[in-house]
Amino acid sequence: MKKNNNLLIGTFISNERGFGFVELEEGESDIFIPHENVKSAMNGDIVSCRIIKDAEGGKRAEGKIVDVLKRNVRIVVGTYKKSKNFGFVIPDDRKVLEDIYIPKNSRNKAKSNDRVVIEITKYPIENKKAEGKVIEILGKTDDTNVDLISIIRAYNYKTKFPKEVQKEASLIPQVIHNIDDRVDLRNKEIFTIDGDDTKDIDDAISLEKDDEDYILGVHIADVSEYVREGTPIDKEASQRGTSVYLIDTVIPMLPRELSNGICSLNPKEDRYALSIDIRVDKEGNIVSKKIYKSVICSQIQMTYNNVYKILEKNEIEKGYEKHVATLKLMKELATILIKKRETIGAIDFELPEAKIVLDENDKVISIGEREMTIANKIIEQFMVLANECVAAFFNEKQIPFIYRIHETPDEDKIQKLKVFLNNINCTSILPDKVQPKDLQKIIKEYKGKEEEKVISTMILRTMRLAKYSNENLGHFGLALENYCHFTSPIRRYPDLFIHRIISDYLLKNIDNKKKTKYGRLAVKYADMSSDTERTAEEAERELEKIKMCEYMQEHIGEEFEGIISSITSFGAFIELPNAIEGLLHVENMQDDYYNFDEVNVMLIGRHSKKTYKIGDKVKVKVLSADKFLRRIDFEVQ
Repeated sequence: MKKNNNLLIGTFISNERGFGFVELEEGESDIFIPHENVKSAMNGDIVSCRIIKDAEGGKRAEGKIVDVLKRNVRIVVGTYKKSKNFGFVIPDDRKVLEDIYIPKNSRNKAKSNDRVVIEITKYPIENKKAEGKVIEILGKTDDTNVDLISIIRAYNYKTKFPKEVQKEASLIPQVIHNIDDRVDLRNKEIFTIDGDDTKDIDDAISLEKDDEDYILGVHIADVSEYVREGTPIDKEASQRGTSVYLIDTVIPMLPRELSNGICSLNPKEDRYALSIDIRVDKEGNIVSKKIYKSVICSQIQMTYNNVYKILEKNEIEKGYEKHVATLKLMKELATILIKKRETIGAIDFELPEAKIVLDENDKVISIGEREMTIANKIIEQFMVLANECVAAFFNEKQIPFIYRIHETPDEDKIQKLKVFLNNINCTSILPDKVQPKDLQKIIKEYKGKEEEKVISTMILRTMRLAKYSNENLGHFGLALENYCHFTSPIRRYPDLFIHRIISDYLLKNIDNKKKTKYGRLAVKYADMSSDTERTAEEAERELEKIKMCEYMQEHIGEEFEGIISSITSFGAFIELPNAIEGLLHVENMQDDYYNFDEVNVMLIGRHSKKTYKIGDKVKVKVLSADKFLRRIDFEVQ
């Protein structure tokens, strides 16, 4: 625990309702900060705080902010409102709790209801609000094409690469000229399977079978051949950490010359790869593995949709004919691997993702569930196996590495899950020391039932976040002792970093001095990449919320049937079949006054004793949808 003169130091995380929390070092409980004790802290600031009430009865300790040690908010996106002699900006980010004052000479010609980017020039003190200046006008608040650029500016993403990075990228040859000591696989049946619109192709696959075993080949773009340590491209990639996918717009980690060019495993083009051959027996056990540098030439760029049609409907797309037997063999192996993962206790949530379709003006056309078929599962299973094998190999060699870890769930969250399971009369009882198999058993119990989605959601909320680490702490959700991210070096920096280590190992270039260096860098890049990943996920969710609100504005007054996905003191969140979630506020439950039962996580009518619990089906009507608040309101029918 970091202390300074007996004060605790951490990161302040604000809540739009005025209060907040101070996050301390990992493994320590957050400190609750009531609204009156927030002082001038803003979301993300590094602060010192003092405990004023110890933790008790399952509640967090309560504290007060003493001082702001480091400001982390500099750029804010919001809506400009003009007054007679000044203006103010209402932030899009509801975690920025107060409007920001804009002096008349700092409005930069902004007009009321313009969506603007401001730079904070004075931070809040005592009873004075923060002050800023308008540095960019994005457009009118209700313009649909302003939503994307607002998110990009709010998260400070760069849509263009710096000049020195672009210059380096422009000099990279777009064809390979020699093989060197690589294994030549260009005549082997290798192909890719991706989404319809995929342009940055990291992975290709091959599969053969002898009398006893399957020989799976996973071939990953050798980005480390082109992105050398310490170059402008490498420095920029490490800062970005990941590609960001904002619905149908990608902010890439690497310049297009690499991500869509020489590193992408495009069909009929020779490419450098890092390959791993994995021999698997008929029970799904790993018999052997071999990692090596290769040259491949993907024979065809397949799509999930077309592969699904072949395997499930026997509809064969033109150009796929000679690969049908291999695809069927791949389905056979994937099925074995799925069964094997089930045996070891891997948790398969199968929670649907929202698929948002936009028109050319960024207006929502439709929102539905993204379908996961056997084609998706083939790639998923093969990539998980490759990641597991690579992590195990380098863990055995005791070479510094970046692992993908997923730690055991927090005990408090397990206790809350137990209460929830008891409320729905679940027959499975969780032991004190929960293993992946215990949670998997519950999901299987509700497979195909109405409660399946809610059960999976509640178990997912019980989990810790997966992250990157230089320590191999295992992956709880996958029930694996060894795991890493090896298969996406075009879009994830940890993958690129470990490719560099793998290449050095294969070329026998790792001595004690290099081990020390890689050990230090593994700590640095694991932390950086975990942070950039979380930020990217937040940005992606924010844009999805905006577009869901925009979509539901066209459905105000309409009725839907949904399922209660969570319960709070102020209402119930309802998830619709298309994965859109809205709030049924207690104020809109007119038939009674509802109290929140925190222990049993339910709303109970004071007079009627009617209850609302997680998993209940509810018929609701859409009252409102506010893009600005990122909020959809329902009333019960």
